[in-house]
Amino acid sequence: MALIRKRRLTEQQQRRIEKQHKSRQDDIDTSQDLDGLVVQHYGRQLEVQALSVPEQHPEKPQVADGEPEPFWKPIELDSVWRCHTRTNLELLVTGDRVKWQADPNTGLGIITAIYPRKSLLTRPDRYHKVKPVAANISLIVIVFAPLPEPAPTLIDRYLVACADANIPALLVLNKSDLLTENDPILTLLSEYEALGYETLVCHSRGDLSALAARLDNETVAFVGQSGVGKSSLINTIVPDAAQKTNVISENSALGQHTTTSTRLIKFGTNGALIDSPGIREFGLWHLSLEKVRTGFPEIEAHLGLCQYRNCTHTHEKNCALKQAVDAGEILPRRLDSYLRLIDEIQEAQQKS
Repeated sequence: MALIRKRRLTEQQQRRIEKQHKSRQDDIDTSQDLDGLVVQHYGRQLEVQALSVPEQHPEKPQVADGEPEPFWKPIELDSVWRCHTRTNLELLVTGDRVKWQADPNTGLGIITAIYPRKSLLTRPDRYHKVKPVAANISLIVIVFAPLPEPAPTLIDRYLVACADANIPALLVLNKSDLLTENDPILTLLSEYEALGYETLVCHSRGDLSALAARLDNETVAFVGQSGVGKSSLINTIVPDAAQKTNVISENSALGQHTTTSTRLIKFGTNGALIDSPGIREFGLWHLSLEKVRTGFPEIEAHLGLCQYRNCTHTHEKNCALKQAVDAGEILPRRLDSYLRLIDEIQEAQQKS
């Protein structure tokens, strides 16, 4: 069988096609735009929840007797539609408020514009490009648990990301039923409390009224290692959420990825919960050194006080950070976490 080769376009032909496509996009009539909320992302397509309906609804086509009933999806408040986006729009994420149009004949829609974002949570992807995760978040819940074993350096990275996005953080210790007497994780929790971070202890099969009350009227992003119980917490708070859950891998003691796309779930009257795919690492190489420092407020307070201006805070005498560690004002592990992040960013900058 002969192979059919894809015709290679010249640069001029490619530019002409792109110009024609953009012209078709610009010809779209925006007078029929509706307000919508991106509730889930599927690569090039997104699910949009209708926040408004047209003043005059399209009429369903009439069919003669004996003809098959045509497909028709009415435009209803809170209905969810699979949508494409205009090519000139920036990358959209869960939580974005958008303008969009619905086609009842196909059950599909097109997003024509995006409202300004109040906040945006980002992280680098495997290709070292900054990837948006979710938008318009008012609170980030960092979930950790006795199993899988918590990684304090990962928690620190989440806190830096929260500081960079200027979004408050809530540290939630889940699976409290697995805690033992004098469990080291309780010490970890108290250390973050002493630094001024808000904390809460619970487990997904217990009473979550305190957590639900704290999340009321907030747009919340759940982050944390795979297997810590983010989806289980959401399923308990919102029983009809039906988020997929899984067990901890017996071989690695690490969580198994069960949430594959970022999804927004309505909660209460004006709130929403966003479940994001669990990640075991959270790169911050794209941030400036100043941004990292804001995620370590107890360290930032001592920066610039060392004897040497170019102090590396590792071996120099009269280092203000090391002196603060000796005085109990900075935790040794927090200083190690900070220095590791600084080295990571400086190394990335040298390579770029």
